Amino acid sequence: MKSSIAAWMSTAVVALSFGTAHAEDTVRVTYAGSMGVVMNQGLGPAFAKANNVQYQGQGEGAYGMARLLASKKMVADVFFSITPGPMAILKRAGLIDEAIPVASTSMVIAYNPRSAYAQQLASSQSSGAKPWWQVLAQPGLRFGRTDAKIDPQGQNIIFTMKLAERYYGQPGLEKKLLGDVENPQEVFAEGGLLTRLEAGQVDASSGYESAVKSAGLPYIPLPDQINLSNPAYAKDWYNTVSFDIRNPQGDIKTLTPQPLVFYVAILKNAPHPEEAQKFAAFALSPSGQAIFREKGYGQPKGDTLH
Repeated sequence: MKSSIAAWMSTAVVALSFGTAHAEDTVRVTYAGSMGVVMNQGLGPAFAKANNVQYQGQGEGAYGMARLLASKKMVADVFFSITPGPMAILKRAGLIDEAIPVASTSMVIAYNPRSAYAQQLASSQSSGAKPWWQVLAQPGLRFGRTDAKIDPQGQNIIFTMKLAERYYGQPGLEKKLLGDVENPQEVFAEGGLLTRLEAGQVDASSGYESAVKSAGLPYIPLPDQINLSNPAYAKDWYNTVSFDIRNPQGDIKTLTPQPLVFYVAILKNAPHPEEAQKFAAFALSPSGQAIFREKGYGQPKGDTLH
């Protein structure tokens, strides 16, 4: 991991020292949809200003974005994913050699502060109060989540609820709160889920702590045993749950949890390879890491994916 980071950082420093960046240069960054704020209000503008280049960012569910890139229906310079799965798609397509951990997060329950259920959710952590999962189970509450077929977050909230069944001793809780895996009443595109929450179209939603903090929304932190953030619980807790889903090719696939780590990779068909290397290096640099922290992200965890 260190050697890869050092190589990217070294290349970026050399390029900058010779003044090779020009105003007409562009860097195209694709990313997991939940990263919109940190990319478009943090890393992207900061990098563009420091390097005198144009930044173009596009976010979507990480699996969906990876498939677009792998099929060459979309071309970009850099890809940021959450969980290793989307990076594996690009590896199989021959588009990346490695992906480096750049940040981390955990699953939370976000809610609209103006919702009729906001006070109950806010007090759900207090002793004697109705717990969050009981509040969410109330018939009138509208809950939102993303599509498990294309987005890791959509998968992770299902894992979280399955783990909550075990942790709280509530058999059937996941089905009660989420319904079917592909429940059209709850499933929205990742990039618009928190926007819908802010607009009051849903009362509460799944979320990554990083994205929810970035949006300035209130949320309920969850125990490490169910929030998928702590590798120490992977073997005895996280890996005890799974579910089946039909992938875009129509095949049934069994899914298991993956660590909530964000990765960055440079695409081999990058139109602007020099800017791609510099952007990846910037995200991993002290300045880039400070932006991640400011937007609510945790430090990188785990090893480079090869």
